[in-house]
Amino acid sequence: MRGARTEGAIERALFFCTSLSIATTLGIIAVLVYEGIGFAREVPLGSFLFGTRWAPLLEPRSYGVLPLVCGTALIVAGASLLAVPLGLAGAIYLSEQASERTRAVLKPVLEILAGIPTVVYGYFGLTFVTPLLRDAFPSTDIFNAASGAIVVGIMVLPLITSLCDEALRAVPLSIRQAAYALGATPCEVSTKVVLPGALSGVLAAVILAMSRAIGETMAVALAAGSTPKLTLNPLESIQTMTAYIVQVSLGDTPAGTIAYHTIFAVGALLFLMTLGMNLVSHRILRRYHRAYE
Repeated sequence: MRGARTEGAIERALFFCTSLSIATTLGIIAVLVYEGIGFAREVPLGSFLFGTRWAPLLEPRSYGVLPLVCGTALIVAGASLLAVPLGLAGAIYLSEQASERTRAVLKPVLEILAGIPTVVYGYFGLTFVTPLLRDAFPSTDIFNAASGAIVVGIMVLPLITSLCDEALRAVPLSIRQAAYALGATPCEVSTKVVLPGALSGVLAAVILAMSRAIGETMAVALAAGSTPKLTLNPLESIQTMTAYIVQVSLGDTPAGTIAYHTIFAVGALLFLMTLGMNLVSHRILRRYHRAYE
């Protein structure tokens, strides 16, 4: 009888936690929609989504969000170029090549990177990465997209490595042994047998890591700057969507103004982008999922 009451209490507690998570998400959506309506009443949707100049705080005012989207895309693309190859290579090594003793040392060391405050990454990019870039490319701005992309790539590296490692280790040992029995080399087993077998998990890990990169704030605000610019040059100063939200949320913008409503308009667009990437990752998992017995 006592055990049944305990089980019932645990079930209610878990239900409460789940309900709280759903309610929080719905609350966030409600706030974004409510405040975003005020912005939509004054700025046409087409001008917001396809405008090429973002200056909501300066005269003449302009509300084209493409420079912020472009800056965010530069950071995500640069971080992907760094983190995906290194993270996947590290996962293959940890899963297929490293001994249990080596794995027990390297895995926690990698995961320590995830515990470093993002503001530290920002200062690292500003004081260490940027001087190296300026030595190699003298035309590099002090605040630049390349520095921001590098530090964000380092930040998401443990996430990609850990998730890909788990996906690779989920491939049964019997498949590896069958490949070795056919004369495959360790490299061929890792890249042509195990990696394709864990493809769904690897792709989902990459997309989830890039969703994390899209939402990064302090590191890119410190390293990449606050200049909304429609450019593909990674050596120039840019501004991401999250960095703009930080800039306007400092308390100097009066509530209820159009500049205030831009925070929620940009936040809603960022929410939709992140949600879309998460939905794509779940679709990939369902589409390419392989069940091993």
